[in-house]
Amino acid sequence: MDGVVDRFLTWSRGAPLAGRVGAARALARAYLTSELSGPEREEIETAMTVLLDDTAIEVRLVLADSLAKSQHAPAHIIMTLAADADPVALMVAEHSPVILDSELVDMAATRGEVMQIAIANRPFLSRAVSAAIGEVGTAEACRALVLNPGARIPRFTLDRIVARYGDYPELRLALLERKDLPLEIRQVLLGKLAGALRDLIVGHGWTTPERAAAVTEDARECATIAASFEAPADNLPALVAQLIEGNALTAAFLIRAVAAGQTLLFETALSMLARVPQDRVAALVASGRTANLRALLHKAGLPHKTFPAFAAAIEVIRKGGAMAEPGETGDYRRAAALIDAIVTKYQRRPDRELDHILALLRRFARDAKRAAARDYADQVRAAA
Repeated sequence: MDGVVDRFLTWSRGAPLAGRVGAARALARAYLTSELSGPEREEIETAMTVLLDDTAIEVRLVLADSLAKSQHAPAHIIMTLAADADPVALMVAEHSPVILDSELVDMAATRGEVMQIAIANRPFLSRAVSAAIGEVGTAEACRALVLNPGARIPRFTLDRIVARYGDYPELRLALLERKDLPLEIRQVLLGKLAGALRDLIVGHGWTTPERAAAVTEDARECATIAASFEAPADNLPALVAQLIEGNALTAAFLIRAVAAGQTLLFETALSMLARVPQDRVAALVASGRTANLRALLHKAGLPHKTFPAFAAAIEVIRKGGAMAEPGETGDYRRAAALIDAIVTKYQRRPDRELDHILALLRRFARDAKRAAARDYADQVRAAA
C-alpha cells in the first residue's frame, strides 16, 4: 500500500487542478460503490486523506459533495471537512449522517450563524440538536429549524425560541404556520403580532391608540378562536389558563367564542373559572335548562348582563342552529346561519339588558360573516 500511496503523493504534487478534482471524485465514488478488498479500501481512504491537505478548495469541495450523504464515509474525513472553510464544512454539516449529535451541538455552538443554519436544515434533527439550536442559535437559525419538517423540536425549545425571538417577524410567521404549534404558544405569538400591528398603525398616525388597540384585540380574539377549532381538545385547558393569566378571558371573548360555535372552548373556560369538572359543565350546558346555565355562569364570575346572550347562543347551537339548510353546504352558510340565529334569538329574549350586548353580537355577526364570505370567495376562486 505504501508504494501506491507514495506514487499518488508524487503525482498529486505536480498534477493540474482539474486532474486532482477528477481524482478526488473518482476515489470517493470507488470507495462508496466498488467492491474492494481490505487493503484496496485502505489505499483509497489514505489517498482521500492526503487530498484533505490540498490547497485548492475545489478538491475538498468535491470530496465533501461526494461523501456528504453517505453513512459509509470515513468519519475522520467527514470531520476534517466539517472543520474546513465554510463552503466545504456547510455541505457535510447539512447532510452527513456520520456526524454525531454531540458533534453537531458543538459545531452549532462554536461556528456561527451559517453553520447553525446548515445544521438546522439537515434532513433529520434529534431533539437534542434542535434544543441546542433553540438555545444558542440566531434568529435565522431558529427560523430554519422551525421550517424544517424533519426536526424533532421539544416543547420547551419552542417556548425558548418564542422567549428569545418572538418579536422577530419572519420567525413569528414561521412558527404560526406550523400545524403542530401548541395552542398556548400560538396565543403568545398572536399577542406579539397584535402588539406589532398596533404599534405600526399608531406609529403611522392611521388611527388613535384606543382604536388601534380595539382593532388589533378583535383580530387577536378571532385568530385565537379560529386556531382553537384546529387544536386538539387537550390543548384547550392550557390556552384558557394562559388567557386567564393575561386577563384576556373576558366575557366578550367568551360571547365571541360561543357565537362562533366553539362550545368546547366555552365549556373549558367555564369549568376552570367555576372550578367544576368539565364533564359536569358539558352536561349542564347540554341540558338546555336556563337556571342551570345561569348558576354556572354566576359561579364562573361572568357579568349578569351577559347571561341572556350566552343562553341564546347555547340554545341555538343545541337545537342545531349552526347547521346549513338542506341543500346548502359550506362554511359561509353555516357561519351565517349560526350568527343570524343567535342574534334573532337574543333579540326576542325578554330578559336582555339594554342594547350594548346586542350591538356586540351584531359586530361579531358582521366580522364572522365577512370572514366567512372571504373564505367562500377563496374556495370558489380555487375551484375555478
